[in-house]
Amino acid sequence: MLRLAPRGLIVLLLGAAAQGSLAEEAYRVKVETGVIARMRDGVALTADVYRPASEGPLPTLLKRTPYDRRDEAAAAYELAAAGYLVVVQDVRGRYASEGEFDPFRHEAEDGYDSVEWAATLPASDGRVGMFGGSYVGATQMLAAMAKPPHLVAIAPTLTASEYFDGWTYQGGALMQWFTSSWASLLAIDTLDRKATRALRPQEWVRGAPAEAYPLLELPRAAELAPYYRDWIVHETDDDYWRAVKVSDHYGQMTLKALHTGGWHDIFLKGSIRNYLGLRDGAGSPESRRDQRLLLGPWAHAPTSPEGKVGDVVFGRQAVPEDGERAWFDYALKGVQNEYATQPPVRIFVMGENVWRYENEFPLARTRTTRYFLQGSPESRAAGSLGVVRPGRSSAASFEYDPEDPAPTLGGRLCCEDFLPRGPYDQRPLESRPDVLLFSTAPLERDVEVTGFVSLDLFASTSAVDTDFTAILADVEPSGYARYLTDGIVRARYRNSTRAPEPLVPGQVYKYAIDLWATSNLFRAGHRIRLYVSSSNFPRFDRNRNTGEPILGATRSIKARQTVYLDRDHPSALVLPIIPR
Repeated sequence: MLRLAPRGLIVLLLGAAAQGSLAEEAYRVKVETGVIARMRDGVALTADVYRPASEGPLPTLLKRTPYDRRDEAAAAYELAAAGYLVVVQDVRGRYASEGEFDPFRHEAEDGYDSVEWAATLPASDGRVGMFGGSYVGATQMLAAMAKPPHLVAIAPTLTASEYFDGWTYQGGALMQWFTSSWASLLAIDTLDRKATRALRPQEWVRGAPAEAYPLLELPRAAELAPYYRDWIVHETDDDYWRAVKVSDHYGQMTLKALHTGGWHDIFLKGSIRNYLGLRDGAGSPESRRDQRLLLGPWAHAPTSPEGKVGDVVFGRQAVPEDGERAWFDYALKGVQNEYATQPPVRIFVMGENVWRYENEFPLARTRTTRYFLQGSPESRAAGSLGVVRPGRSSAASFEYDPEDPAPTLGGRLCCEDFLPRGPYDQRPLESRPDVLLFSTAPLERDVEVTGFVSLDLFASTSAVDTDFTAILADVEPSGYARYLTDGIVRARYRNSTRAPEPLVPGQVYKYAIDLWATSNLFRAGHRIRLYVSSSNFPRFDRNRNTGEPILGATRSIKARQTVYLDRDHPSALVLPIIPR
């Protein structure tokens, strides 16, 4: 039963029978809305506090969000009813909080101040955990970077380890669909705030005629998300990005963490890297031991009740569980549940569609196997993948036209629904003359691939700069080619994303393309397929082949691309094979 109470209080009465998976003892919850926390520079951030009725102090859970704290009420109620003091806060410059929003820039200091403030709230026992996903996960990692003394545990979900590589750029290429759609999403609240502040009806109403009343003044589009231009200006890994590079600070962090990632999530690499960085380098042995990793088949989108991600149904076992509650029961209350008794890594093996616990990631029993790209220049589609090293001279060529890029078909996308996210059929790419295909023969037995995937590609181009892209797919006997993972390299950043290095047209270079990670059982009769091209648009921005910076580039030229497949240039897909 929900009822309003005086002075911004909402009281929720929950009976034990209504709780389902909650604790056997359900607390009566009182909610105080619009609670102000002052940051070190005087800016007021607004939060709602969910306080359970309890005789003793309780652990505190803090969520800091740019997406409107009021939308988090249901989850906050459940956690509070389970015996946590829950605080949900609008970050600086969003919704009810003061200040100007600039992604990542204030989250370390504001996170520190908010944690320490939450630890002093009535009913708090001084131990604070943070939770949430995507940018809310970033607020946790950035707060952890600042080392607030009362932050004990975090649960970052589907988030990154840094905000240049893996959030804004990948392999030196701009993640254009994500950065554009996310900035547009963020701009909606900023538009509302700026338009509201600009209202002057007491002045406008004096004008005549009445129909000329201006209604409101709209800010210029560039004022709604000025940081979007910053992201494009700073296309190298410079000081702008290093100021908020979480992965440089693992050694100073001393906390417990549950890292949750999705095989089809846009931030998968960061979720894994955060786990590995803290497991191997956190500031105390206890913290290094108390890292957990959960990897499911998820995309950066809701999973349907039947476990559908993209156009693939993985089954009800793939539906995300409420793991945060169990994690904090262990990390803050000492409950001896699965996080105390099971191995630290839990992965979902696609193709087999089962969960499995592991002692580490990547798996110690991995057999790294090179599948060499082979083919002939006469037949573009005749490329094969095999473990036998190539012999005779061979190459395959195609023309890349930036004005006709290969389209993105599912995969690691965010944030609007105009483009499908998750695993989708890649067969439409196979009819394009600018996509090379390399496939194994139908497999004689099941092959499990779990871990990091990469492509060593020997290639030349007629341009001074270009991109090379790769997509890995599981091809069923029917021909359906299920997306698994992808990667890209911007040639001028082939050696370092800190400084561009132009190409010599026609010269052969070795490119290391990071396809991040996956876990998939290729069934007997299926094929392992690799797609090689120079575009995956709009997931990544088009390389115009001129070597110009992204900002202001308009000129495009076509490029002749050649991939080498011989003994001296053994292009190879590198797969982590797990013995069975």
